[in-house]
Amino acid sequence: MLVSVDYRKAPEHKYPAAVDDAYAATQWVLNHASESNGKPSKVAISGESAGGNLATVSCLMARDKNGKMPIFQLLIYPIANFDPNSPSYLESADGPILTKEMMIWFYQQYVSVSTQAKEPYVSPLQATTLKGLPRAMVITDSFDVLRSEGTQYATKLRKDGVTVTEKNFPSRTHEFFGMAAAVNLSNSAEQLAAAQLKAAFARSSK
Repeated sequence: MLVSVDYRKAPEHKYPAAVDDAYAATQWVLNHASESNGKPSKVAISGESAGGNLATVSCLMARDKNGKMPIFQLLIYPIANFDPNSPSYLESADGPILTKEMMIWFYQQYVSVSTQAKEPYVSPLQATTLKGLPRAMVITDSFDVLRSEGTQYATKLRKDGVTVTEKNFPSRTHEFFGMAAAVNLSNSAEQLAAAQLKAAFARSSK
């Protein structure tokens, strides 16, 4: 069973609207999966870019609020930290696809005040600890302003005791993951993600 979740968007609905929606949807699925022939013990969470942010932040909130936790998080070039001076922000400032200027604008629309950009539920890399989060797969790509924070987030997860598989795809750009019909490396990324999900579901059966 696959559940695709919408959420309120900025600038009409600023932070924490999207976070609250993502967390509420995650908890609903975990509490009601069996009603649709799903298995609550086999719920994973995933997202790309901003969706990757909401996926891992939903896990942070579940930990902090003693909510139910997915068994696995698949994070595809996630937004994990607002740092416009990170190596990848500087290297890929002009794109392709996603630029430094665009990301700064997105953050300006998302938060009400600039200081919120460093709150853990906006920038999960700023969390004091990531201990207690589920296993993760973090996929990044070389030509992407988000590459550095994705790598840093995987490192922090690992440091805080979370089992992480990390894979960077060279010579790829933001949004490459959905291009499997035309790009071989995109197909490889999707196959890797599928294998990681299958392994997570198999572990939950033991």
